[in-house]
Amino acid sequence: MEQPVWQYDRNEAAPQATPAPARTLVIDLEGALLRSELLMEALFSGPGRMLARFGAGGRAGMAALTDILADAKIDYAHLPYDADVLNQALTARARGAKIYLVAGRFAHHAAGIAAHLGFDGVVAPGNLASGELPFDRASIDRVESGTRSRPNLKTWAKALRVYQYAKNTLVFVPVITAHQMNVATFGTTLLAFLAFSACASGAYLMNDLLDLAADRQHPTKRYRALAAGDLPISSALSAIPVLWAFAFVASLCISPLFLGVLAAYLATTIAYSLVLKRKMLVDVVTLAGLYSLRIGAGSVAAGVMLSEWLMIFSLFVFTSLALIKRFSELSMRQGAGLADPSNRDYRITDLHIIAAMAAASAMNAVTVFALYLSSSAVTPLYSRPWMLWLLAPLLLYWFGRALMIAHRREMPDDPIIYAFRDGASRIAVAAMVCIMLAAI
Repeated sequence: MEQPVWQYDRNEAAPQATPAPARTLVIDLEGALLRSELLMEALFSGPGRMLARFGAGGRAGMAALTDILADAKIDYAHLPYDADVLNQALTARARGAKIYLVAGRFAHHAAGIAAHLGFDGVVAPGNLASGELPFDRASIDRVESGTRSRPNLKTWAKALRVYQYAKNTLVFVPVITAHQMNVATFGTTLLAFLAFSACASGAYLMNDLLDLAADRQHPTKRYRALAAGDLPISSALSAIPVLWAFAFVASLCISPLFLGVLAAYLATTIAYSLVLKRKMLVDVVTLAGLYSLRIGAGSVAAGVMLSEWLMIFSLFVFTSLALIKRFSELSMRQGAGLADPSNRDYRITDLHIIAAMAAASAMNAVTVFALYLSSSAVTPLYSRPWMLWLLAPLLLYWFGRALMIAHRREMPDDPIIYAFRDGASRIAVAAMVCIMLAAI
């Protein structure tokens, strides 16, 4: 029996594969994309402006706080976003996926972040649970808030600026120069060192909170723990009173007078963070005074007489170092092609006059040191005072080197911290110590 022959109609369309529905990537804003807290970002986007508006609210201030924070001007471009989550979003976008943020508060800021990153919109957690969504719920890929690991010791050390504790060794200078170092004075001075370190760390955290926006636009300060989102803002807010409480208790163990000196240091530091650092040259004089105040605190803690020669010498030295620090910051901005700093009253065109003032202060310090060696004050302390004249060329060398290194844009750190890290500076300091010991 002949089998029928099936004819294939070429005009009949071939069956087509049904395209897979487009996926939608949903990302939790807080805890996943943003390495910070949106509430805290709004609060510290302009703390001075926030306090002014809050205070103007009178009794309705607390009720208006949420509205004030919702209207805060946050720099979405410089927020600390999680790089892995952003890369995941870019990969999803390349596959044609839509991207939405999940935000339960501050919808205005969440929408601004989504628009800045080129995402498709924002959904509330409640809508995500109920299914009232602008996309198919079955096609969702979600990046949820993870259990972000707590800041480790390295992160805390970076935020507290433990490396800056080298400045607080200045409290040992009075007992060393007065040749009164013993177990009792060492123990008291060590406690003073710890009190100043804790007080300074709290001030550093507060300063970083107030400078969040400016630090994130700085070529190097953007890597600070708070600016980079490595340390939560709420953790820093909790640490500040703990550090200051420790400093208070340690100071009381030394003497009420030392507590007064430390309180003056803290008050000046807060004024510096809020106002003084934005005033041209006032910031330099304030920094020099804060350095010298450490020396005065060491004298109070150990109960030794403070030499007027030492204080005059210190003021010129630290004025020079503060000017070198400003010179280094401005020259770094110039090299990076950045504009004048927004949180400092300096211009890049001020570089030459700042360098001249730094050099003049350094030379004045050496002159004061030479006058001290020529005075009768040096004889009771040293049996061979003539050897101290060897310190003058070493001081000239170190100040000149610091200026040259800053001019070459090779000094990214504070000059005092740089002295601890620079090999030539360490050799010069070691030579000075050996000369002083030989002169006793």
